[in-house]
Amino acid sequence: MSDPADLQVFLRLAWQRLGRGVADRRAAARNITFATVSPEGLPEVRTVVLRAASQEDATLEVHTDPHTAKIAALRATPYAELQVWDPSPRLQIRARARVEIVTGPKADARWQKVPDPARQSYGTQPTPGTAIDGPFDYEKPGLRDGFAVLICHLEHIDLVELQERHRRAVFVARDGWAGRWVSP
Repeated sequence: MSDPADLQVFLRLAWQRLGRGVADRRAAARNITFATVSPEGLPEVRTVVLRAASQEDATLEVHTDPHTAKIAALRATPYAELQVWDPSPRLQIRARARVEIVTGPKADARWQKVPDPARQSYGTQPTPGTAIDGPFDYEKPGLRDGFAVLICHLEHIDLVELQERHRRAVFVARDGWAGRWVSP
């Protein structure tokens, strides 16, 4: 059994759960909550699919249509908060990130890895959020121009584990992810 007081073991648990979210579509960390601030300064939250997680680079990656409201929000304020609730270890992962928007030729290598059925999620016409007359008055042609990658460069991670004795720790990039315990 690992030492419950070891901050780095706790951080590795979070990265393990995130990695599982990338690899296993049934994992809790697969569909994560992604919060931004609208250009008007209002909170916006939605669910996105986690596509990559790298502890070494301290990045998480999601894909989206570049015509969505989240892109407009990120252009105005290039930060997001991502949240996962994983019921198996009873672990909440919150991560604050500076978000890099990758489109065009820089996203080509990732587009090539998107399976054909999943490509239908990109390039909705009319663009997402446009008013339509009926619930199905849109097309999903799977257009390459409708694909963007959001690389979330993590700056802050807050972990809360809800066991018999709760524990919580905060990890910050600027201190090398050393971490510190905080009261849950």
